Amino acid sequence: MTRFNFSIFFILGIIFSFSITGCKKSLNFSKENLIFSADTVVFDTVFTTIGSTTQRLKIYNPSNSTLKVDEIELIGGTNSPFRINFDGVIGTYFSDTEMEKGDSLFIFVEVTLSVNNGGLPLVVEDRIRFRTNGKDQYVQLAVWGQDAYFHYKDLNTGTWPNDKPHVIYGYAAVDSAQTLNIQQDTKIYLHKDAILYNYKGTLNINGTHGHEVILQGDRLESYYQDQAGQFYGIYFQEARPSKISYTIIKNGTAGIHLFSEDSSNSGYTLEVDNTIIHNNSRYGIFIYSGAKVKAENCLIYKNQSYALLVLEGGDFNFNYCNLLGYAATDQVPAVGISNFFKNSLGVTNYKSINEGTITNSVITGNQATELVINTLNPGGVYNLNFTLNNNLITSEVIPTNSFFQLNKWNLNPGFINIEESDFHINSSSPMNGHANNSFSSLIVLKDLDLVTRTGPEDLGVYESN
Repeated sequence: MTRFNFSIFFILGIIFSFSITGCKKSLNFSKENLIFSADTVVFDTVFTTIGSTTQRLKIYNPSNSTLKVDEIELIGGTNSPFRINFDGVIGTYFSDTEMEKGDSLFIFVEVTLSVNNGGLPLVVEDRIRFRTNGKDQYVQLAVWGQDAYFHYKDLNTGTWPNDKPHVIYGYAAVDSAQTLNIQQDTKIYLHKDAILYNYKGTLNINGTHGHEVILQGDRLESYYQDQAGQFYGIYFQEARPSKISYTIIKNGTAGIHLFSEDSSNSGYTLEVDNTIIHNNSRYGIFIYSGAKVKAENCLIYKNQSYALLVLEGGDFNFNYCNLLGYAATDQVPAVGISNFFKNSLGVTNYKSINEGTITNSVITGNQATELVINTLNPGGVYNLNFTLNNNLITSEVIPTNSFFQLNKWNLNPGFINIEESDFHINSSSPMNGHANNSFSSLIVLKDLDLVTRTGPEDLGVYESN
């Protein structure tokens, strides 16, 4: 071999040696292990058959060189109620994942529970195993599950049991001439756009103090605790006389929506007392086209449109109530009343307001005017009878109409803490001693806390501290 040829081979050998070394560089893995954004992924209460929101787990390579993750395994495998998505792929086992120095990756976790036919919450757990450099590391997965009665576009009568929650998809309906009773301590969770629907029947919700009936959305994760618009609400269509007592309705679209009433009913479509309605994306109580409502000791606040809306007529009698704005997106008054409405065809319909009574109540909020009454009476054939006495009202214009008597205008109501939704009143509130219980056909002897009202009584749902 000539010296020239020897030199060529020597040089090529060196180049090949460097190329081999370069190829092996990625195999010089870190001897460290992963670190995690959390050692446990916890889900709040999830109803059986309803999927959870997605939780994120982040894994980190803390070293200064590439780290090889030999295995990632969902221990429960395909039988697990949990599901994981790693690097865009859904599965239960992943292998040979390389993470560059300082890199991080997400694992997305969801869970759906099967029915367990039990009334009490259960805890379901699993684990994700990570193997690097011969060492196994684990992240716990945990969910609190709850079985329930499920309603999907069904008809209901009799009395709902209260040993498990009721979850509504689509609607749970009370049909014509039927009666549904909902007893104290019943928890009702409604899916997106769902309705508790009373069509020409009777719906009685019978909560008691400390054992209220609760209606809210079916997503129980902390993110949803104050999210409005999660479901529609309670809808009464041409209903027979119904009653709601000691009920909490929150985070829907319209807490209570009434359309017309049974033509044979001369009394109230709905009587509601000692009820709290808040954080709905539209209305607290919406009375439309002739329905009739009596409400006492009701706290209606922070709904994103009206606490009370009366449209195209109807009757109402509100006594010792808080009709409040204070929503983060206040754009309309707390109370709006009209006896007419122009429909989508451009036709304006009118109805009477035979009883339009608000007494011993407070109508206030963030805006300069929180009460608007807009009525028309073409031909003078419609009744427009109002009584708004002994209230505290916020309004830029103070009416001189005869049906406004003994009201206090534009005063600070003296609520304890509006931001925290504590609408008790302090001892110096102008609402103190301004009520007159002679306006109530059913004298309200106790406030929403069951504190005895002693004369002279205070306005609104609470006696002063």
